[in-house]
Amino acid sequence: MTELTKIGYAGKVLRVDLTEGKTWSEELDEATVKKWVGGIGLGAKYLYEEVPPGVQWSDPQNRLIWTTGPLAGTDVAGAATINIMTKGPMTNLAGASQANGFMGTYMKFCGFDGIIFQGKSPHLVYLVIKDGSAEIRDARHLAGKDVAETEDAIKKELGVKKLGASVFGIGPAGENLVRCACITGDAGHVAAHNGLGAVMGSKNLKAVVAYRGKRNFDVFDPELLKKKAKEQIEFAINRGGGGLYKWGTGGGFSRIYGEGSLPVKNYTTNIYPIHEKMGGQYLRSHFKIRSRPCYKCTLAHVKEVTVTEGPYKGFVGEEPEYEQLAAWGPQIGNTDLGAVVMLTNEVDKLGMDCNEMGWTVGWAMECFEKGVFTTKETDGLDLSWGNVEAVKELLNRIARRQGYLGNLLAEGVMRASQKVGGEAASWAVYSKKGSAPRTHDHRGKNRWFELLDTCFTNTSTIEATWGGVQPELVDMEPVKDVFSHEEVSTFNAKYNGIRQFDDCLGTCRFAAPAPKLALACFNAVTGWGWNLQDAFTVGRRIINLLRVFNFRHGLKKEDERPSVRYGSIPVDGPAKGVNIMEKWDWMVENYYKLMGWDTATGKPLPETLEKLDLKEIVADL
Repeated sequence: MTELTKIGYAGKVLRVDLTEGKTWSEELDEATVKKWVGGIGLGAKYLYEEVPPGVQWSDPQNRLIWTTGPLAGTDVAGAATINIMTKGPMTNLAGASQANGFMGTYMKFCGFDGIIFQGKSPHLVYLVIKDGSAEIRDARHLAGKDVAETEDAIKKELGVKKLGASVFGIGPAGENLVRCACITGDAGHVAAHNGLGAVMGSKNLKAVVAYRGKRNFDVFDPELLKKKAKEQIEFAINRGGGGLYKWGTGGGFSRIYGEGSLPVKNYTTNIYPIHEKMGGQYLRSHFKIRSRPCYKCTLAHVKEVTVTEGPYKGFVGEEPEYEQLAAWGPQIGNTDLGAVVMLTNEVDKLGMDCNEMGWTVGWAMECFEKGVFTTKETDGLDLSWGNVEAVKELLNRIARRQGYLGNLLAEGVMRASQKVGGEAASWAVYSKKGSAPRTHDHRGKNRWFELLDTCFTNTSTIEATWGGVQPELVDMEPVKDVFSHEEVSTFNAKYNGIRQFDDCLGTCRFAAPAPKLALACFNAVTGWGWNLQDAFTVGRRIINLLRVFNFRHGLKKEDERPSVRYGSIPVDGPAKGVNIMEKWDWMVENYYKLMGWDTATGKPLPETLEKLDLKEIVADL
């Protein structure tokens, strides 16, 4: 790699063949990083090139790709994000998810901008990287351990202190190929979407360990980076009156309820009177809180919480994010905040996505309420709304595929509901590609954007949006009517791309929410002098590459729509009566057209691919 490219990059990708038990490294060239930047961009490139049509998610030929970006390991707050990419089991299409903590920085300090796993080990193993070298170690003694136990055992085995190494791995869910298994590390940071942990389990890879190391690359303009990084974190801390800094992501709980966007009992209602006692304001003012910040992050939105009241008084664990508050509170009919903390940490330890599990368990509870499931199917569990101890036991059965219901629900809510069939099949909340949405009621105010995004995404989770939409951050006009089929579909198409560029950089979006400031930091690191349009172009390139990948792997236009319940009309609450499906087909056509895709098939047009420097894949369609 040239010295110019070494600015902002470690310059190498580590290859790991688990079948052969071999590791080797490859140089990154300047043309590659200029085209794909890092993170999800590099991941998409390798996934497309190395996972041809016909390769299934559990096939040893599938790749599991870990990448970071040019901001990782710099003095930018929270710049240690890891992007993990594969062909995932929820959709049988591309999957990408990011996790924060320390892994992105430590991996880079060890000398690697990425790690690409292929093959399947004959037994359980873990990978250790340190000072530019890699070693595959036996992990059979870690079989069955949850994520927290695995991290503790490995650090003890290696003799490293708490922050001396970053450990990300799988729990029993990943080992048992639960479709929504995730990869979790650094005491609770999660790469959650599209069953990344199941792919890791299919390869008999229990964990990845990166030692701390030291910075091994330069930045183009250190003083400018220092200035822009300061502006960026100050913006993040003060944004929206400082709500995220003060109350965490759960601070928006009651606001979301007021918009009719809080999921309650599997979309059967939008009424949840005790919402004020379940949000971030109540949690942080009544429970004991201690900061556990990610790499160099003064936003420090990650907290440890000690429950101080109720039946789970004294329980200590990671503070639930908004999605976990919603999943283990209103979605399952629970009204005890301490129980939410308990269930959140249980799911994380088992290694499962709280979003998919929330919708899956909520659907099962509705089935129990309506007599589709009895204690015969549940093996004695009383799955009445709000029975948190029953939910805890059910989650453990799912993670280990125990019993009829545990094995059924391990397939995720779409497949479970389709197998049960009948009227119950119409109660499940999911995108027809195969995965469930994040834990909001996307039928409510300001959330149509995310419903559309969840159905059109090429990564299995949101692609264009993030916490709704923020047109002011990219110099776009505000949306006037959030229930307008035309405005929502048009804006999603115009906005799509910038958030994929974010996911190339190797930094936390909470600490870097403003694209123009993130771009300024990126330019200070690389010296490339890019503008906002350049960033959008990279994001669009990634989206279209993944879209071609997905069509080659079986994507159908008819799958880009919500399930019956997901797209249903709210029966009460602030969004009562609104109907996104009224003009769904028109929205699809409008979005496709604005994205430069064929309106009849959804496939990218040749001229769109050529414009994005993807001429070489036109023939693949």
